[in-house]
Amino acid sequence: MSQTPSPEPAPGVGVPVCYRHPDRETYIRCQRCGRPICPDCMHDASVGFQCPECISAGARQTRQNRTAYGGLRPTDATRTSIALIALNVGVWLAIALTGGSGSRLVDLLALRTNGVCLTGDGGFDVPRAVCEGNGTWLPGFVDGALWQVLSSGFTHVQLMHLGFNMLALYIIGPQLEAVLGRARFLALYLTSLLAGSVVVLWFAGQYGATVGASGAIYGLFAALLVVARKVGADMRQLVILVGINVVITFAVPNISWQGHLGGFLGGALVAALLVHAPRGPRRSAFQLVGLVLVTLSLLAAAVLRIAALS
Repeated sequence: MSQTPSPEPAPGVGVPVCYRHPDRETYIRCQRCGRPICPDCMHDASVGFQCPECISAGARQTRQNRTAYGGLRPTDATRTSIALIALNVGVWLAIALTGGSGSRLVDLLALRTNGVCLTGDGGFDVPRAVCEGNGTWLPGFVDGALWQVLSSGFTHVQLMHLGFNMLALYIIGPQLEAVLGRARFLALYLTSLLAGSVVVLWFAGQYGATVGASGAIYGLFAALLVVARKVGADMRQLVILVGINVVITFAVPNISWQGHLGGFLGGALVAALLVHAPRGPRRSAFQLVGLVLVTLSLLAAAVLRIAALS
């Protein structure tokens, strides 16, 4: 018997080629989709290589874990607001259990520009050394109670005051946290609180006490307006709500318009900084630098108030 020789296979037959470059043979496949990829199409992955399409898809999925303004998307957008509410309620309970409006905690936590000596006949502007033994010293920011610019924002005496502020926080807070992310929302809240306190230091009476989270709440109102305007939402109901609160601020006695105004302006500034920061890899750095500058400016204004009254 004789046997005819088999023909040689054509070059490249049966050899996989790059899905983007059909003229290039390759034995490397994308670890994600399995398509053959040549060296020009290989991208390092945690295991092996991936093709350009899979890299782009992964990047899109990663971006979905970020909010529209760069923050990490929270799994539960109510968590920070509930924590802040719990802290406010805890302080209120401590005050209620230790004497209510007469609690020593109120004297320590409320924001008072200048310290005052409280006697049976009323308060007197005397040094602390003179007050000891003759009355009760109520510390103020200028004479060293620096913590009051923040502690006053978590202090409530009246249950109704606490209830209104916490209801507003529960309604507005999660909306802003979902949009901004947890860290940015918390920065917004605390900076608004600080801004309200600084305006109180400058424009309220030196010896009156200011308490409540209203400055921070007004900052959230302002932030919601900024975000709504940025996305082109219908702002009419929100404007009406803010307008009603402004009327209440000036119509009801013993409400600190200074804290409300400062908180609103601070919240508007921080929100504008966060939502209008340029997109791109440097957005977070831009936002962080802006927040630091705003905070330092507020602290500088508080220090100048100390210098002005010393």
